[in-house]
Amino acid sequence: MKYFVPLLSLSIALLPATGFAQNTPLRHHEQQRGSSKNGTVTGRVLLADGQPAEQVSVRLKGSERGTVTAADGSFALKVPAGWQAFVVSCLGCQAQEVAVEVQPGQAVALPPFTLARGEQQLQEVTVAGAKSLNQSTPSAGKMPIAPLDNPQATLTIERPVLEQQQALRLSDVLTNVAGVYVMGTTGGAQEEIASRGFAYTSANTFKNGVRFNNGIMPEVSSLERMEVLKGSAAILYGNVAAGGILNLVTKKPLFERGGSVGLRVGSYGFVKPQFDVYGAVGESRQVAFRLNGTWERADSYRAGVKSNRVYVNPSLLFRLSPKTELVIEGDYLRDNRTPDYGIGAIGYEIQESRSRFLNVADATNATNQTSATATLTTRLNSTWQVRAVGSFQRYDNELRSAARPTSIVGTTAGRRYGDWQRGLQRTQTAENYYLAQVDLTGMLRTGRIGHTVLVGADADQYNTNTLAFISQAYDSLNILNASRVLGQPKGRVTGFDAMRYNTRTLGNTRRAGFYAQDLIGLTDQVKVLAGMRWSYQETPSDVYTYPALALPATNAPTVAENRRYDNAFSPRLGLVYQPVKTTAIFASYSNSFTPNSGVDVRGNNLAPSLIDQYEVGIKNDLFKGALSANVTAYRIVNSNQAQSVLPTDPRFATAATASPQELAGQVTSKGIEVDIQSRPVNGISLIAGYSYNHTAYTRSNLYEDGSRLRYNPAHTANASLYYSFANVFANNNFLRGLSAGLTTYYVGDRLAGRNPRLLDPTTGKPWATNGTASADAFKLIALPNYFLFDASVGYAYERFSVRFKMANLLNELSYNVHDDNSINPIAPRTFATTLTYKL
Repeated sequence: MKYFVPLLSLSIALLPATGFAQNTPLRHHEQQRGSSKNGTVTGRVLLADGQPAEQVSVRLKGSERGTVTAADGSFALKVPAGWQAFVVSCLGCQAQEVAVEVQPGQAVALPPFTLARGEQQLQEVTVAGAKSLNQSTPSAGKMPIAPLDNPQATLTIERPVLEQQQALRLSDVLTNVAGVYVMGTTGGAQEEIASRGFAYTSANTFKNGVRFNNGIMPEVSSLERMEVLKGSAAILYGNVAAGGILNLVTKKPLFERGGSVGLRVGSYGFVKPQFDVYGAVGESRQVAFRLNGTWERADSYRAGVKSNRVYVNPSLLFRLSPKTELVIEGDYLRDNRTPDYGIGAIGYEIQESRSRFLNVADATNATNQTSATATLTTRLNSTWQVRAVGSFQRYDNELRSAARPTSIVGTTAGRRYGDWQRGLQRTQTAENYYLAQVDLTGMLRTGRIGHTVLVGADADQYNTNTLAFISQAYDSLNILNASRVLGQPKGRVTGFDAMRYNTRTLGNTRRAGFYAQDLIGLTDQVKVLAGMRWSYQETPSDVYTYPALALPATNAPTVAENRRYDNAFSPRLGLVYQPVKTTAIFASYSNSFTPNSGVDVRGNNLAPSLIDQYEVGIKNDLFKGALSANVTAYRIVNSNQAQSVLPTDPRFATAATASPQELAGQVTSKGIEVDIQSRPVNGISLIAGYSYNHTAYTRSNLYEDGSRLRYNPAHTANASLYYSFANVFANNNFLRGLSAGLTTYYVGDRLAGRNPRLLDPTTGKPWATNGTASADAFKLIALPNYFLFDASVGYAYERFSVRFKMANLLNELSYNVHDDNSINPIAPRTFATTLTYKL
């Protein structure tokens, strides 16, 4: 990323160490510590227009002791007591000194002064991944604490990395994150993400701290960064799955004028123009804007598959006062594409292919997603802040598609091997989502103990309206020769418009939560993070079922009502020990919950399943912060998973429902993750990682103990190396803009298909999911391991830049699979070129 920077004029404000910004990496113990021989100097650096100035040097004169300002311009530096001189400097400014008396065991603020402009003008600055792993505080954590003080694995991928790697989809970004992976691409319209054996549903995916429907692939071009909180986030967000959360942070308004326009072209007719403009509104210093967007169309390596997308992301920043800001953000995505359930399988055997397409020619998946979010942030004083968020999201989807390729003939008796009777499916979904949230964060002391406190509340509501049509037979074909239709059965449906209503489901989920969390600094080396959340959830739904033979215009449906009321407590407790300033050893326990939809033998709704999570790890900043290396081990136990009550259980005979359930199963996930990330050093930047996971049934009446859950790779590994030749060709204006990168990603040992079930001792047949006996002989499918290698070359000259990328250099073939039917091949070797002009 390039910025054209004029002479800088900065001022230092007489402010104590703040710690109120969401992304402030200011260490808690740096603010609180004190001793008989040392004191702390604090302050804040601002640009002339009032914006915080990051990475400004503050140094104790005559020593190597110093620091740089954080994202909000704040700094804190521990120094010996007595009169001390400090040098404040930045590129483009004339260094100046200030002297101050430091009292033992106390914090003192530097007096205000203004840095004068230097005589040397900086024409161009190249910024690429300025922070390492343990220097970025995710805003999704809601608290202004540094990663080294947080007893949880976190990771942030910044915008420069996305540009270097030419990330197109969220899966491209995830190749930089150990242990977060794509578990499936059912229908080809979304990327199903998971971590630590648990799927990231729409409850686990966020944009700017607000949940969004992940039924469609989000747009990556608008991202400023992607934040990952691994493990439990239930205390902050309620009923999220146990594996962690993703938070996509979009680009924000800036007062300096700038932007870019670009064009990306690639294999299979891919074309994507894009733009990004920002600046002050008129000559205002109180209102700024940003507007970015794209249009995209493409064919596919999958025969018959096409896509078309439009995306716009506008935002406004209002400086209502020196301490209060309001950000209003919009988001619009229209995504139309061919639904694609893959190549099919015969008898749990994948029939290898990359291009075979089994859907009908007029299949469509059309989605419109619109959202608006307002975020109000006000600083009550130098250490306390209130942040309020209000958001609305609208999601509309219509699917017209052949059903997933199931029940394909696996023998030659009567029909040919691979024959399949193809049916049609159709659904319409409309969803309105509302959110209100308020957080209070700040710092205080009780005696010698320091506290960083979060207190908050949130409430949200989902209104859903889902219309499903009756799936009906359409025609027959052989999947090994899908171009030839074999026949059309009697009574078949003639097309999507002739399909009849089946059910309409009206949902109105309402949730509320209250939470509090405290990072307690017991000593300089020992910290405790403790908190609790209480969540309440109502899940009413009305299901209207239409008579099968009635025309849509004359349907007289029957209505089935269902009401659920759940509540749960989610505690969190973590311990951090820092033997040295650059190393943190941590252990934590947290608890999350998952609502259940079944009923017990008495007909009562099942209580939520409570999931215990244990995590230990070590975080390290090496080579003066140039490299971060973290290792985390975890164990997640759902010891009260919902499972069927079997007919052999005496309670089954008197059960109030035909399919009673109980909270008696258990699933255990355990593993280890390694995350490595560097700041750019001499033009080199590195991201690497490794993960191991084993998620299995450890108690079940349907599956054998130790049976692995599907879709979760046992091993993943990633490495990305990027090099800028600016230092090598520092004196050559033509060649200094050259860069190159290599990314590799490994996915190994995954299972799909269906887990084999235990046998009914009386019939000798496997149990079905409803507790009855079944003749199905379910099997697992072992999916091929694969390595992805991507290479890129970039060149920038003045305001122009061009990047060339080759993805999947080895043309590896593997699959993302759902059950034994939706089998989607990964993309082959592809090429892409992006041309950009900086405004």
